[in-house]
Amino acid sequence: MDAFLHWSCQDVAKWIDSLGYPQYTACFTGNFISGKKLIYINCCYLPRIGITDFEDMKVISHHVRELLGIEDPLWIRSIALPPRDKRGLYLEQKSQTGQRADSLTYAQFLRDGNN
Repeated sequence: MDAFLHWSCQDVAKWIDSLGYPQYTACFTGNFISGKKLIYINCCYLPRIGITDFEDMKVISHHVRELLGIEDPLWIRSIALPPRDKRGLYLEQKSQTGQRADSLTYAQFLRDGNN
């Protein structure tokens, strides 16, 4: 389910290459973007790692969200909106380092009321 969380920087670079963006593989490896760090990759973050073409940013961000199986987070949210995507919240916790994050399962996340 979450095999991408174990991807190395090189695995992420291969995935970016497979999407048709070989020119950006160095951006991901040079910035140490592993599978756990993909949760942070969106149109706001891509320029920080050297990707500034707006159309490419939209496509890459879409593919990252598709891979993760989550909606694009809305950083400015109204309280009238429904709660955030549970899978996205889970992946944010999994993106952390340490034994707790490494051992956390989606079932535990839901059971412990982290949503």
